[in-house]
Amino acid sequence: MGGQVHRTNIDRVAILEIDNPPVNAMSQPIRRALADHVARADSEPEIGAMVILARGRTFVTGIDLTELGQKPRDPGMAEVVDRIEAASKPVVVAWHGTALGAGCEIGLAAHRRIMGRQSRVGLPDIRLGLVPGAGGTQRLPRLIGLPAALDLIASGRVIDAMEAFALGLCDEVTDGDIREAALAAARALIGRMQPRLSLRPPNPPEPGQWEAMVERVRREARHRIAPLRAIELVGQTLTTPYAIGGAAERRAFLELTASDQSRALRHLFFAERALRKRPELAEIRPRALARIGIVGSGAAATGIAATLAERGLAVTLVETAEGGLQAARERVAALIARGIRSGRVPEAARQDIASRLSFQGDLAALAGCDLVIEAVFEDLALKRDLFERLEEILPPQTLLASASPLSDHAALAGQLAHPGRYLAMHFLAPAPAMRIVELGRTRHTRPETLASAYALLDRIERMAIPCLATEGLIGSRMVARFRSQCDFLLEEGALPAEIDRALEAFGLPIGPFAAQDLAGLDIAWARRKRQAETRPPGERDVPILDQLCERGHFGQKVGKGWYRYRNGQREPDPDVEALIRAHAASTGRRRQAFTADAIQLRVLAAMVNEGCRMIEGGIVARPAEIDLLMVHGHGFPAWRGGPMQEADARGLRVIQSAIEASAQRDGVGFEACRLVAELIASGRSFGALNRPAMVDVLQPA
Repeated sequence: MGGQVHRTNIDRVAILEIDNPPVNAMSQPIRRALADHVARADSEPEIGAMVILARGRTFVTGIDLTELGQKPRDPGMAEVVDRIEAASKPVVVAWHGTALGAGCEIGLAAHRRIMGRQSRVGLPDIRLGLVPGAGGTQRLPRLIGLPAALDLIASGRVIDAMEAFALGLCDEVTDGDIREAALAAARALIGRMQPRLSLRPPNPPEPGQWEAMVERVRREARHRIAPLRAIELVGQTLTTPYAIGGAAERRAFLELTASDQSRALRHLFFAERALRKRPELAEIRPRALARIGIVGSGAAATGIAATLAERGLAVTLVETAEGGLQAARERVAALIARGIRSGRVPEAARQDIASRLSFQGDLAALAGCDLVIEAVFEDLALKRDLFERLEEILPPQTLLASASPLSDHAALAGQLAHPGRYLAMHFLAPAPAMRIVELGRTRHTRPETLASAYALLDRIERMAIPCLATEGLIGSRMVARFRSQCDFLLEEGALPAEIDRALEAFGLPIGPFAAQDLAGLDIAWARRKRQAETRPPGERDVPILDQLCERGHFGQKVGKGWYRYRNGQREPDPDVEALIRAHAASTGRRRQAFTADAIQLRVLAAMVNEGCRMIEGGIVARPAEIDLLMVHGHGFPAWRGGPMQEADARGLRVIQSAIEASAQRDGVGFEACRLVAELIASGRSFGALNRPAMVDVLQPA
């Protein structure tokens, strides 16, 4: 049954209850029903006031997002909200659970707002590349002032009841029955008509406050257009009446709805929602995983230990190497302290977290664990030996996982007597702060094993990206292609600073060469040396990083890497650029000038090609899952929606440009270009395309 709005009358108060499970979204039928009920109650002489609340665990959490981009259906949300405010009788709104977007705007139109103490409120439209569209940018500044309103709108922050009360966003916070509190407030207002918020002039901000907030929002926008529109809309409330400002807000909302940025962010929203649906495991009962064992003392092991302990799980960390155990204690303590400083972890929880952590030097201490996660050095023989020893200690029902994305998971699972309990569980670093975990299954992994791992990750509020547990999983393979393409560009004519500038303009927070300098080139060098033995013969390889490290260029920590560093400032290094040119000359490749667009296209195409290969090979099921991983785990700009979505959005322009470039590149024949042209004509989406011809054309040799 669809949602509805229920009405009851108590003591001259019409109580209107929105009932549209699970989150009371304001779909068109709900909007129509609410507007009709408000109009009817307003016209009845026996009614003196109204209360708007919602059934279920939460108040209204927004509009029905499936309606965005569709032909508008009356009444619009702005019309409903304006009707509430225009009522001739007082309206009280009771916020419980979360009141987000349209839910907040309903409250702003009311004449009194009451919150439950555990409730939260906000206007998170910016997270979908939008601004509030039902008066939020015009009423909120009139209620709490321009700087505070812009902060909430441009950040999308969701605040608790006490902060809302301190700001003046709500009039009352109750610990009791919010329905009764709202009913009492409505009774008290009968016969006392309240002024409309839209008619109230906003208080002028203190000197410098508005300018400082605008500067902060502009700085943090980082290529996003919606925060800049929010500045305009909030700012105009000082000089523009609501009738004009509200119309401007609606136009901005519709324009942003049609923008590539909003489509990309909505793509991620729906992808994340789809990720929570696991129909293949619907009938599988997960096992409770309350006691977790971790083997290792490095960054991965200690990051996972801190994450799990912070979320209420008992953790036993084992490190058998001398001196490693104390190092692990110190790393975990530092991570928890960092979480407290950042506000992620309350100070009061420090002792409880510490009590859940146990550090041991003997694998036998893991015997009582429900899940043991291997996070040791990247050495297959070492891992094989470890899992063999763990099988001797652990009962068959204990799950086993490897935290490494680079392990040969098929080999590790295949050696087990009970391979159905094995999976890959790669927490992206830094684990306490990152939402993403790659959850890899082998052909042996039992459904119960997967269901139990999902349940654990849900409990600790991590987003599990499912995949086949092949070497590299998803993220490492995508990043490797991205990085290789940057190195190829060095050989073909681009310099580190040019590539970094182009990719930062694309939306990356830091360019790949600057990022490598920050992390340390020696780390990448060690990885390259480990992988050298298994590198396929004839695979294109660029050894410039090796040559830099041999000269002591280990990055920012030593003052020289891809760049040189003086007084903390990064600048191009002529010696490095000379080394790059000399190496390129030795390959015989023709150097050419690259525009920023060409660099961006090359890197994007390389990632999309790899994504297509993984989809074709059954490693990952959907392009959207690659997008979620790259955005939330590897810094791909969220407002582009991920590499696969970005390729789809560019559509014909991206493929056409690639064909034109490929037609001029040695070794790419006309037939390959013609085949891609046929694929274009078929109308299939670029991101979902997984044809080898696409790979041949877009991935330069």
